[in-house]
Amino acid sequence: MLTIHAAELLLPGDREPVPGGAVLVDGDRIAMLGPYEDVAAAHPAARVRRWPGLLTPGLLNRHGTALLEHTYFPDDPFELDELGSEPITGAALADLAPGESRRGNSARRCTQKLLARGVVAVAARLTTPAVRTAVHRAGLEVVPEADAEGPAALDPLAGAEPADAFRAPLAVGAAARFAVFAVPDEAALAVRGAGACIATVIGGRMLHRRA
Repeated sequence: MLTIHAAELLLPGDREPVPGGAVLVDGDRIAMLGPYEDVAAAHPAARVRRWPGLLTPGLLNRHGTALLEHTYFPDDPFELDELGSEPITGAALADLAPGESRRGNSARRCTQKLLARGVVAVAARLTTPAVRTAVHRAGLEVVPEADAEGPAALDPLAGAEPADAFRAPLAVGAAARFAVFAVPDEAALAVRGAGACIATVIGGRMLHRRA
């Protein structure tokens, strides 16, 4: 089924923003993008999803190894009393010594947090099978690179401009991987950060939508 994702502002990532822009998704690929009126006129039978705010390329988190393999995300509420709600790293993680199954479950919780921030790919070198499985099932692309320097953050926009965090520009024929943010433009996105994400689409499938 053809689906048009229309937003108040479309930011393709390699060209000028398109006010009232839209992306046409055919299966797992982008079939057309441009002003909504043009896309809708060319494909009048397509289903339409309208989004407030800004539609952009999906984001790349450059701290995938640290977040997925060297951080433990407690299972809230089941581990809240024992471990608290904050991610566990460093010596505290060594003391916890989670087995592979718990690490896989932590990675699954981490992927959901990443999807909720518009992330479609992670730069990572993953060595734990359960972690790799969790990432694969979440639909995230793994870019086999070492983590970037600096503290790991779930938000790829922490300390980075949006354009530097885009995985790839939106283009006809490319994989349908994009995110929608409840902000009016790129400048506001840089201020608000990826926590403003309201939807994440990977391979044409909506893997996150804010209720």
